[in-house]
Amino acid sequence: MKCDGQALPRSAMAVLLKPLLKPHPAPVEPSSYAAVFQSFTGKSLLRQGKQLHARLVLGGLSPAAFLAAKMVAMYGSSGDIDSAARIFNSAGTLTPLLFNSIIRAFTLYKYSEETLRIYSRMHSLNFRADYFTYPFVLKSMADLSFLSSGKSAHALSMKDGLNSDIYVGTSLIDMYVKCGELAEAHKVFDEMPLKDISSWNALISGNMRDGIVGVARKLFDEMPWRNIVSWTSMISGYTQNGFAGDALQIFDEMRKDGSEVKPNWVTITSILPACGQSAALDRGREIHCFAREKGFDSHPSVQTALVGMYAKCGSLPEARRCFDTLNPDAKNLVAWNTMIAAYASHGHGLDAATMFEEMIKAGIRPDGITFTALLSGCSHSGLVDIGLRYFDAMSSMYLIEKSPEHYACVVDLLGRAGRLSEAYELILRMPVLAGAGVWGSLLAASRSHRNLEISELAAKRLFDLEPGNSASYAVLSNMYAEAGMWDEVDKLRDRQKSQNVKKNPGCSWIELDGKVHFFLAGDASTDKINAFLEGLPEKMKASGYAPDVSCALHDVSEEEKERSLMSHSEKLAVAFGLINTAPGTALRVTKNIRICRDCHTAIKFISKAYDREIVVRDVNRFHFFKNGVCSCSDYW
Repeated sequence: MKCDGQALPRSAMAVLLKPLLKPHPAPVEPSSYAAVFQSFTGKSLLRQGKQLHARLVLGGLSPAAFLAAKMVAMYGSSGDIDSAARIFNSAGTLTPLLFNSIIRAFTLYKYSEETLRIYSRMHSLNFRADYFTYPFVLKSMADLSFLSSGKSAHALSMKDGLNSDIYVGTSLIDMYVKCGELAEAHKVFDEMPLKDISSWNALISGNMRDGIVGVARKLFDEMPWRNIVSWTSMISGYTQNGFAGDALQIFDEMRKDGSEVKPNWVTITSILPACGQSAALDRGREIHCFAREKGFDSHPSVQTALVGMYAKCGSLPEARRCFDTLNPDAKNLVAWNTMIAAYASHGHGLDAATMFEEMIKAGIRPDGITFTALLSGCSHSGLVDIGLRYFDAMSSMYLIEKSPEHYACVVDLLGRAGRLSEAYELILRMPVLAGAGVWGSLLAASRSHRNLEISELAAKRLFDLEPGNSASYAVLSNMYAEAGMWDEVDKLRDRQKSQNVKKNPGCSWIELDGKVHFFLAGDASTDKINAFLEGLPEKMKASGYAPDVSCALHDVSEEEKERSLMSHSEKLAVAFGLINTAPGTALRVTKNIRICRDCHTAIKFISKAYDREIVVRDVNRFHFFKNGVCSCSDYW
């Protein structure tokens, strides 16, 4: 027999089974059965447990409360919840131990409502909950976000004298965190006379979840000791809050020779998104090598995370290779969605559609995320008819409810193709009120096709839906400026000031030699970069480049507009890359907003003039520039 990969000692098993193997009618004490069922609990010995149960029944024994509790615990730990529930319900006498056994079984397999029903019954019978009961009950309340019930359980636990219990305290922290009451979680933490590592970890995760990164870091630094959960919580928290550099720094600390805690496969799945977030391809490859050395790359979750990392870092071939290495059983919905999204973000709409059809043939049922990626891929590739067919099939064939995000994709699909009236009519026919994503798609499309009337309509809706978002103001202001409507530009600026809307500056970054370099639009760059950029326009004009001054928003001279265009953040990052890398080196730049038309045109000319492959990932998609051509074929 084996238990969790280790053999159960034969001598111990023999001692436990000896009294049970006597031929009947030799009497057998129920306590002898209880000891064996307890030894089977948590050791994946369900078959042996059922055999023992059968022998008990054949022997004419009816389990009393103590034995029933051990049997419920064995069945519950093995995942046979139905059998556990039957034994509990057939028990003649109920005891706190029996209640605790079934509560644990239901909680482990997330039967949260059943847990609370049993707990309510236990309470109604005046049985006192203990340090074993409350952690499971609080977990179920947390899973259901039952804050008021959680507060009641908190009060009862104090009444039952469990104020100082570490396990109850930690469970209370976790419950308050998951129910969005971080202040209460801190209060419980501060009042705990003793804290174990789980208490610290629960509070760190809660602060990270609420975006209070500084407090989480302070707690992490103050911890008397840390485990793998502590380190991984910090890494995943930094990544989820957009602090990729800090996540990578924590990961590097874990890998130092003096570190007592080393990364595991969960840590790898947490750090790879940070590489994708910052487009740090070299770091991602390095971590992939580390995972391979440690044997973590064989885990399906790591392989799926690698697919996502390579895709977001702009290396689609490596993403596909990682996907292809997955075993058929490991190619779950998440893996397929990741690969479909990878093709979509790179503008390979047909490949995304092909991947979707392969997924269906493999017997994987799509979800809403699948269709968001698929429709996005169709939109960026101009596959209007294909995209509309998939949109219609969502509800008719796959029984998936269309969300505002799906409508936003279809508005974008129609809008990019210039079918603005259809896009607007679709918004009016939506069964739910159109949100910011939908109107934002229409605004972007009307900007691309210079339709001022629809731009005004969409922007004004966005002013109400997202009053603090400067992007809508920038787009409409730009269009007014293009049309020479300077009075409207001034009015818009006055409204933006009165609403205290701060401009979101364009930011781009590039990774060189494992270090990420950031550039803001209008940055006062180094003399070297300035000198390089000053010479660029004339060099490009000789090849046919004409600055698109409509991308310069200010009512200034043409010369000043051209000069301002050269300080856009993506041009600064590209210039930095050209200066600091050897000829022929590919450059990879990431931008936090959409690349402007002039930068798109300029980088095409730069790629030809300097014989470079330049990859730019903006907020919407990837652009691969080479020999004066972009992979998007100017459909973006």
